[in-house]
Amino acid sequence: MTTRTRPFTAAALSLLLAALLAAFAGWQSAPRLTPAKADANPSARDVIVHLFEWPWASIANECTTVLGPKGFGAVQVSPPQEHVVLSGSGYPWWQDYQPVSYQLISRRGDRAAFASMVSTCHAAGVKIYVDAVINHMAGGASTGIGSAGSTYSHYAYPNLYSSADFHHCGRNGNDDIANWGDRWEVFNCELVDLSDLATETSYVRGKLTAYLNDLISIGVDGFRVDAAKHIPVADLQAIYGGLTGNPYIYQEVIEDTAFPPSEYAGLGDVTEFRYGDVVGNAFRDANLSNLNNLASQMALGSGDAVNFVDNHDTQRNGRARLTYKNGQTHALAAAFSLAYPYGTPALMSSFTFSNNEAGPPSTNGTTNQVVCGSGWECEHRKTTVANLVAFHNAVSGTAVTNWTSPAANRIAFGRGATGFAAFNRDSAAWSTTFSTGLPAGTYCNVAVANFSGGTCSGATVSVNGSGQATVSVAGDTALAIYTGARVTGTPSPTASASPNPSPTSTACSSVAVTFESNTTTATGQNVYVAGSIAALGSWNTGSAVAMSGAAYPVWRVTVNLAAGTSFEYKYIKKDGSGNVTWESIANRSRTVPTGVCAVTYSETWNVTGGTTPSPSVSPSPSPTGANCSTVAGSFAVNATTTWGQNVYVIGSIPALGSWNTGSAVALSSASYPVWTGSVSLPAGTAFTYKYIKKDGSGNVTWESDPNRSATTPTTAPCTLTRSDTWR
Repeated sequence: MTTRTRPFTAAALSLLLAALLAAFAGWQSAPRLTPAKADANPSARDVIVHLFEWPWASIANECTTVLGPKGFGAVQVSPPQEHVVLSGSGYPWWQDYQPVSYQLISRRGDRAAFASMVSTCHAAGVKIYVDAVINHMAGGASTGIGSAGSTYSHYAYPNLYSSADFHHCGRNGNDDIANWGDRWEVFNCELVDLSDLATETSYVRGKLTAYLNDLISIGVDGFRVDAAKHIPVADLQAIYGGLTGNPYIYQEVIEDTAFPPSEYAGLGDVTEFRYGDVVGNAFRDANLSNLNNLASQMALGSGDAVNFVDNHDTQRNGRARLTYKNGQTHALAAAFSLAYPYGTPALMSSFTFSNNEAGPPSTNGTTNQVVCGSGWECEHRKTTVANLVAFHNAVSGTAVTNWTSPAANRIAFGRGATGFAAFNRDSAAWSTTFSTGLPAGTYCNVAVANFSGGTCSGATVSVNGSGQATVSVAGDTALAIYTGARVTGTPSPTASASPNPSPTSTACSSVAVTFESNTTTATGQNVYVAGSIAALGSWNTGSAVAMSGAAYPVWRVTVNLAAGTSFEYKYIKKDGSGNVTWESIANRSRTVPTGVCAVTYSETWNVTGGTTPSPSVSPSPSPTGANCSTVAGSFAVNATTTWGQNVYVIGSIPALGSWNTGSAVALSSASYPVWTGSVSLPAGTAFTYKYIKKDGSGNVTWESDPNRSATTPTTAPCTLTRSDTWR
């Protein structure tokens, strides 16, 4: 190991450059590593979501409840090793990128929590990719005690590294990189005072390989190599060459004339920073028409690139053209990255910030568990983004067809005979007839609606025998249809215990209306929906429909309403003492759509959104008597499922679908294997019911006989709770 303390002479520098060129030539002739891209659940699932700074327990839950069901391939997790703790700087986000040791103890959790997360995500079919910091250790100003209690200084890490294991380039007065066009400085000087590891030495390489192999032994599937551009290709090849198995590797290389990203492509995939520039600009400026020439504008070929609209660095250094702060425009750009074939998509999921240095929501430096909407942005959950993951998986390997762009701010294209997408950055609707290339049928527009079990929660698109569809794409929205989201006829059982299904029309007289409200509550409060019709309590707070907080802060309930019904409503909060808090906005208003069997209204407390409010004021809560007009029904069933299945409750009354599987009430898997849901039921009514399982192809599995039975009460408390086990 060599300690560099003085500037090199010209002769010495010439010798060193010659050695580097020889090493580079040797690398070119050496066998290249071929990263594995197969998923634990073999399919086209390759979409990465960066759950930036999320704690391990929250990632585990997200894999089970969102990422697995939606078809995400992998999570990029923040650095798990012991890091510096900078309380005096308010625990900034970047402290995690200053390693102290390779113990797996960080502000997100310890080794056991990390291992549990990996196991849980694997069970959901989701891989784990670690953001690996192997170029450097801590900065000179960060001396102290690490997150695992280790004492360290800039060049001294007990039982790990000493001063001789670092570069001391002897330039620029502080060893920092000054000339970014000088390859030697970029490799051997310090990146913003971070102690630069001598990765050319066998000792350092051995420690880094051992760290990565330790993660692999826990089940980690791959690595995003931070600051790869600051490590020579030959050094990285030696480090990767000692890894167990064949992990997927993608490397951070910010391109410039001195560092073409393709230089690193032989070792694994490479982050394509130009993608965010080009696609971000296109959607920000509503100038989409040239995106069909996307590949020609990139530095990397599609097979070598990891694309992203923004990442945690570009959000903060000003390079990102779009971030979560751009709302719908950012979501549309992310959706495009999933619909158009270039590279491996990496989606960003942020915490909110106004100070670029700020760390994630935390308590005394320990990261808080994630609650979307409370400091955590969770942009990967937006319908336009999350539902396009399944679209991306379905169209994998297909070519772009039927590209059209009648104006700079509007584009549409097919993906073989499997999918079709359109993006409208005009404020006005785009009404036209598209040539989709798809088989005839009715499709769910998954860019704005959810598809499950052959039914669509919102807008559908009819494709004729010539593959044409006449559609109106609303302003600043997208359309995405594909063969895996075709609306099918729903079987209608008889009233017997296990009815034999027969085809029925997809137009339902009773529509399953799901209300979703993003609402934070105080301890003891619950959220209800109250409205002008009997099914919503006729403005009587005692008969308002109770919502489930299983996905807090999103509260959810499904109520069966007659198609074509117009009504007004609001969300209310009630505590254990009966105190009621009304939304302060004008009444919301809706008309139940016709021609569909289900619809979802996703809203936020006191935010009007897309509703049409009436000018009337909030009705004053009136005293309730002992009699119930409706009953808040809660169903829970312990039921294990196979991949792609969901559980529903179905029964003999309209509120439970009248034995029509297309109108059954969907239950939440948030407490898996217990599935839960709430629904408004008529008071004083005897009914029978069962639980069913439905998969993405519409296949239905019924419980065994006999039917279950229950009777709703007529007097307070106006609730009915059923807790069952699948049989």
